[in-house]
Amino acid sequence: MRPATAPRPAAERLGRGWYLGAVLSAVLALGMCLLGWRQADQADRITANPVRVQGTVIQLPGGSATYSEVGYTAEGRRLTAADLALPSGARVGGAVCLEHAADDPSAVRVCGNRYPQPLGITLARTSVPVALLCLGLCLVRILRHRRAHPAAAARPRVGTGAVFAAEGMPALTHGKRSRRLRGGRRGLR
Repeated sequence: MRPATAPRPAAERLGRGWYLGAVLSAVLALGMCLLGWRQADQADRITANPVRVQGTVIQLPGGSATYSEVGYTAEGRRLTAADLALPSGARVGGAVCLEHAADDPSAVRVCGNRYPQPLGITLARTSVPVALLCLGLCLVRILRHRRAHPAAAARPRVGTGAVFAAEGMPALTHGKRSRRLRGGRRGLR
């Protein structure tokens, strides 16, 4: 039987929210860094060797969770690009000038723009510093708590593990003792 442990005082407990906040802000920062890196990489590949094509607006953004969609032909294939920054006077069925990378026709942007999806790079530029700031605040809070309560940090943690039952345990025999050989374990050898 496990000895009963007294609950920790409220001052010694650190809410799981700080740990969760640290993990979520780190994941957000990493994800937005990858989004920004992808946008910058596509922009560099298009700038290195651009190919101009005419695209046709298939869908305009409207309502929730809908994006603009433009269809274009590159290398004999019909492709579509979503969520491009279209000019203000764009209409469904209207023509749009596009540039794509010569080595990758799926890396496309509207002529005159630097990034394929300017909103994505702006989102990455603003959210990465905010996520890193939140991560720093959570880590400072966790470290302050550990310094203020070293005994709480040094306590053994309650963990889970596998427990294997042995012969004669009441849980497996429904409260009945099983027969044991005289001499215990030594008698078996």
